[in-house]
Amino acid sequence: MSLELSTFTDRLDDRLRTDDYADVDASANGLQVGPDEGSVERVAFAVDGAVDTIERAAAADADALVVHHGLSWGGFDRVTGRTYDRLEPLFEHDLALYVSHLPLDGHRELGNAAGVADVLELEQREPFGELGPEHIGQRGTASDAYAPDDLAARLEAELETDGRPVRLLEFGPDEIEDVAIVTGSGVDWLEEAVAVGADALVTGEGKQQVYHEAKEAGIHVALAGHYATETFGVRALQALVEEWGLETTYLEAPTGL
Repeated sequence: MSLELSTFTDRLDDRLRTDDYADVDASANGLQVGPDEGSVERVAFAVDGAVDTIERAAAADADALVVHHGLSWGGFDRVTGRTYDRLEPLFEHDLALYVSHLPLDGHRELGNAAGVADVLELEQREPFGELGPEHIGQRGTASDAYAPDDLAARLEAELETDGRPVRLLEFGPDEIEDVAIVTGSGVDWLEEAVAVGADALVTGEGKQQVYHEAKEAGIHVALAGHYATETFGVRALQALVEEWGLETTYLEAPTGL
């Protein structure tokens, strides 16, 4: 089974609503590197586009690599140094690179936030994490309220944390029912979480000021790891592409961050 590269990318763009995020995302979403024509039989998936994952995808004889974090954030000024080192194996092995950043964070079914919401078994879900006309997260209600320690333990057990504990800024209520999620670096949406009445914000990594902001607002913040909260989207795309009849492989490359 094979697909034309253009068909493969068009299907992903359509499912992920890639064009709708063009004005709010610094990432060049969609096909970042690839020929105008080509075919795809084997697809590799990874969270990050880096020399490591690109070379491993090439070694797996993949025709395309699908990642969440790509190589182009506003374009290339010069193709030298590390930029050259990352692009060179793509050209050498005729490997296409497809990227979905914010579209894959906020997708209602396939997204990273949706995956975390699944882990926490949240119900009555709705979009969260407003960014212009789009959303990059989800919010929902726990069927059974979590104690703060239980919320952290559930995330540690189900996420690919590479053995690292989930850091919980425990400033909210004793029972957590309303949970807001923005994966990766999502603490900038703390005020939105407070405004909608969430008991906890689940994200990947924090910033210095969030400690005091959460304490003053009386809300929990779970810092579960940038990488750990963003494996769900690419894994969901892998399952989707397998339904199309293509061969796939997933490349684990945890950062511990």
